[in-house]
Amino acid sequence: MMTSPRNHLGALLVLWLLEFSLVISQSNTGNVLNDLLEIYRRGQAQLDLENLDEGQAISAKYDFIVVGAGTAGCALAARLSENPRWRVLLLEAGGPENYAMDIPIVAHLLQLGEVNWKYKTEPSNSYCLAMNDNRCNWPRGKVMGGSSVLNYMMYTRGNRRDYDRWASLGNPGWSYEEVLPYFRKYEGSVVPDADENLVGRNGPVKVSYSATRTRIADAFVRASQDAGLPQGDYNGEKQIRVSYLQANIYNETRWSSNRAYLYPIKGKRRNLHVKKNALVTKICIDPQTKTAYGIIVKIDGKMQKILAKKEVILSAGAINTPQLLMLSGVGPAKHLREMGIKPLADLAVGYNLQDHIAPAISVLCNESSLQISEMFRSEAMADFLKGRGVLRIPGGVEAISFYALDDTRNPDGWADMELFVVGGGLQTNLALRLALGIQSNIYETMFGELERQSANGFMIFPMILRAKSRGRIKLNSRNPEEHPRIYANYFSNPYDLNITVRGIEQAVSLLDMSAFKAIGARLFEKRIPNCAKHKWRSSAYWACYARHFTFTIYHYSGTAKMGPRSDPSAVVDARLRVHGIDRLRVVDASIMPYLISGHPNGPVYLIAEKAADMIKEDHNFV
Repeated sequence: MMTSPRNHLGALLVLWLLEFSLVISQSNTGNVLNDLLEIYRRGQAQLDLENLDEGQAISAKYDFIVVGAGTAGCALAARLSENPRWRVLLLEAGGPENYAMDIPIVAHLLQLGEVNWKYKTEPSNSYCLAMNDNRCNWPRGKVMGGSSVLNYMMYTRGNRRDYDRWASLGNPGWSYEEVLPYFRKYEGSVVPDADENLVGRNGPVKVSYSATRTRIADAFVRASQDAGLPQGDYNGEKQIRVSYLQANIYNETRWSSNRAYLYPIKGKRRNLHVKKNALVTKICIDPQTKTAYGIIVKIDGKMQKILAKKEVILSAGAINTPQLLMLSGVGPAKHLREMGIKPLADLAVGYNLQDHIAPAISVLCNESSLQISEMFRSEAMADFLKGRGVLRIPGGVEAISFYALDDTRNPDGWADMELFVVGGGLQTNLALRLALGIQSNIYETMFGELERQSANGFMIFPMILRAKSRGRIKLNSRNPEEHPRIYANYFSNPYDLNITVRGIEQAVSLLDMSAFKAIGARLFEKRIPNCAKHKWRSSAYWACYARHFTFTIYHYSGTAKMGPRSDPSAVVDARLRVHGIDRLRVVDASIMPYLISGHPNGPVYLIAEKAADMIKEDHNFV
């Protein structure tokens, strides 16, 4: 068996591969059997690695307990266990990662299974209006590797000013010059035209271009150049660039945190224990000394206490981390009392919630776009195993660009808008429509006929990078298995809607460029029914459009803000220690004071790498 019995999504994806193999078997491809055997070999090898964790007996006490085996947790556990004298326990609520999940094109399918926590925002009358019950789906990875297994593998660092701003808020050690060595430490980039003075080449986290590109991606890059953007490394010296996407892919495989940090050491470090399907329900904190000393965890339906001699470290992500802190008595005192929880530290946990949204525009074209049927072509698997073909495109995302719309004359600006292109439309991807949770009547009105025609098209996503609106995470109850309440508060600051509209207009303007005209690209003119009262393509129409198609890009952050004790909104200090509670740290995207101007999965690696060094320093292991 290539899948865990607990991983039904893995089984579903394997069935997808088997169905695919039947299509191939009807072709004249001579190497079909070899291809299938190679897929089986890779899958079995990965399962064998995952199963090495199953023979580990969990002890009653460890030096460090890391809660959450996501992007940060895997990296942190690997780095801390470099000290053979430290016993480290890594706990993950989800199950194993498997090879079927790591085929890049299937990213959109993963949100539909149990490797996703399946959070939803609270209903709103000002955003997510095209979604079921006016609630946006907020996916989060519930699997080894966390959201680095669920995401679209898009790799960005952000802008150097992001980190300088963090430092300026009273967080010494976090300026760009100080964190740059950590970027270079974890990056294993094989991007040929990366800025050699800044890129990391030998780290565990692989970064590459996709070997396969559609003509749509080519047109996007050329059109962006015609609009004034230079082509180049947006992770290099200057961010205002257009480029084919740099992605966390290597050897035609998703390169998750689990694969990057844990697979190379599986079975080699007896001091590192990994426990899957283990839900941490509470941090044990001594109410007198305000010291964390362990956790309560649910394993196989049974609750047990595990002690930490040195530290408990939360790497559960920007939703689960604040939930767990509040359940343990760390958070806004008034809210905790309302929930019947005794406050141990009155901190702004759950506040400062940030995200990136991108109301994608739909474009029709005469060029072949990514279609589900393409994934079942007889050549597709053979191409995939050779490191090319549509199966290797990360969720269909192909190219990316950055603009400083508020500083258009500065070639070294601080990007406030990102555009990225997906080489297929909503009408060609049922899974994406389901993942977004678009109301069936709105979908049918706008895209139903296109779907029946299998119309070629693509989407450009204008993603606001430096939103001013802030949301909040609140407990729903004291039950740790009940999802918290998520108030996204998109567009609560009018600036965000204004620049989102300008981003949409920037995306639409690219269609006038000759590169897009050459493939017959034209804006899809079907209007959202509730927005039809506004003049077509007016700012008012696009504002209404954004309030309906409020597509999250899954960048939740900021809910355990880093800052000095003098900052009433801060939860952790610059060494990521929770204010007022000893031996408790947060190491994940929760600590970002401001969300970086890009996709944060890469910077979360940076946070983990820097945290590992700080922990080693604090415990005299350097």
